[in-house]
Amino acid sequence: MARTAEKSAASEAPVAHAFQAEVAKLLSLMVHSVYSDRDVFLRELISNAADALDKLRYEAIAAPTLLGDDPALKITITADKAAKTLTVSDSGIGMGEDELIDNLGTIAKSGTQAFVERARQAKGDIHLIGQFGIGFYSAFIVASRVEVISRRAGSEAAHKWSSAGEGNYTVEAAAKPSRGTDIVLHLRDDAVEFLDDWKIESVVRAYSDHIAHPIMLAVDSETARQINTANAIWTRPRAEVTADSHKEFYGHITGDYSEPALTLHYRAEGRHEYTVLLYVPAERPFDLYDPERRGRQKLYVKRVYIADDAGLLPAYLRFVRGVIDSEDMPLNLSREMLQNNPQVAAIRKAVTNKVLAELKKCAETEPATFAKIWAVFAPVIKEGLYEDMERRDQLFEIARFRSTKSDAVTLADYIAGLKENQTAIYYLTAEDAVKAAASPQLEGYRARDVEVLLLTDPVDSFWVRTALGFDGKPFRSVTQGIADLDLIKLKDEVKPGGGDDAATATLIAAMKQALGPRVTDVRVSKRLTDSAVCLVADGAMDRTLEKLLARQKDSGVAVSAPILEINPGHPLIEGLAKSVKEKGAASVEDAAQLLLDQAFILEGEPVADPAGFARRMAAVMSKVFA
Repeated sequence: MARTAEKSAASEAPVAHAFQAEVAKLLSLMVHSVYSDRDVFLRELISNAADALDKLRYEAIAAPTLLGDDPALKITITADKAAKTLTVSDSGIGMGEDELIDNLGTIAKSGTQAFVERARQAKGDIHLIGQFGIGFYSAFIVASRVEVISRRAGSEAAHKWSSAGEGNYTVEAAAKPSRGTDIVLHLRDDAVEFLDDWKIESVVRAYSDHIAHPIMLAVDSETARQINTANAIWTRPRAEVTADSHKEFYGHITGDYSEPALTLHYRAEGRHEYTVLLYVPAERPFDLYDPERRGRQKLYVKRVYIADDAGLLPAYLRFVRGVIDSEDMPLNLSREMLQNNPQVAAIRKAVTNKVLAELKKCAETEPATFAKIWAVFAPVIKEGLYEDMERRDQLFEIARFRSTKSDAVTLADYIAGLKENQTAIYYLTAEDAVKAAASPQLEGYRARDVEVLLLTDPVDSFWVRTALGFDGKPFRSVTQGIADLDLIKLKDEVKPGGGDDAATATLIAAMKQALGPRVTDVRVSKRLTDSAVCLVADGAMDRTLEKLLARQKDSGVAVSAPILEINPGHPLIEGLAKSVKEKGAASVEDAAQLLLDQAFILEGEPVADPAGFARRMAAVMSKVFA
């Protein structure tokens, strides 16, 4: 009802609206801060205009009447030195009244807050504003007032949005003879350099030359001249595209104007013909783990934009950005048809294999570059080990793992280093690298010089359960089941632990009675050489996965009672065994509870009963120091 009333009023007089709270923060940052590179505002407005032209060209495939009697798609920049205004116009899809309010007054995503926080941390550096989808607001860096006059294609009505960037804006009916959008910037006195032709042209050459639509610079009210090449970069021969051109285009599609880590540019011919230009970023996009984020590869057909969420790569390669342009798909391919189109499926399969092949090649020929890529995107790529069984071996070939011997070991190198009689790839899952490296469960493996993979990304707990193995060797957790280390020789300097078997058995019975349901079992450990105790699991899940699932609402998973393993050769365990033999089971009740709490602490978990732990610890210390 409120929007209906506003529409009625807008036809007679400007209607004031308040900005969304996060937009108001963003505008305050723009208006009141000083930036070293103000050129970005023009880059962003041109990029938005190009998107509007692409959207019109796509919608006009199904509804040619949207073009009316003006099929030209172009961007025009007009500088008026007398009025101190700079206008960026496009003949694209345009916006209606509701779209002006929704697109320019409210941002229904996390990009605004994420940008505000990052810009403050970077002391106002907004060079990466395009990454957050909020580039329009950079206009307020140079403008004291911004007006947006827009008319949607196919409509006769036009509206004007206006704001000084001070917490509110107005919308009113306007006159506009043609479709599209005009953004009029009333420049501040310190920004009048953007009215000079040389300045406008230098910004376009630096950031927007690749735009596949003509960018025109008005000479007078009747004529304009083109100031960009308007040649889609992916259509050029690979040898002719410079590194600077790639950086410029990569910046346009991502908002990140740093160097991409890896570039793939090739043309596929045969049953299907298409051109691929893809980039692997050097830095993590801010929304990489946003559940709304899907494929970010733009699909074109014969240079006509179709969609940027066509699912041309699997989700675990969602960080790869770029363009795929088909020569033989139908132009009337709707977004709804993309999921079931066999040609799209064939392209998806071929391009995915190519990306993985290029990552493997990069790992082999440019290990330093690949190391940076893996450091940033490993948790995402490893999602494929869980989701894409068809390409699991390809992913294993590029995967790198932290281990007890290396910061980045390949599975092939791990297999090459297997010890005599070692039949499995051993791993330990943990919540972070520090906890993993300090885990007592590793002691028996270190004592035999057996390498253990330290898997600390949450996804590791999932893929390793479903992976059959690598090169004929299964994956085996060092925290599950009974450690099968008997056949692997100890290092010469390590002496096997001893202990009185009968006394240890009596101690175990006493500890089981004392701990009750807090444990499912107490048993002698083959894992431990230095520590007195550790926790293990015998179920289908290791403890890390069980804890991860237990934190999820409605998972139906609860953390089960662990198995407590004891080291019979440890002096403390030997002493407790002697105490049980001489004084009975009651003498070790408090010690059993303390040992279990100690095992939890070693795993980085809180003790179940802090007060009881403190009381027992105080009692033990009193006996020692009394």
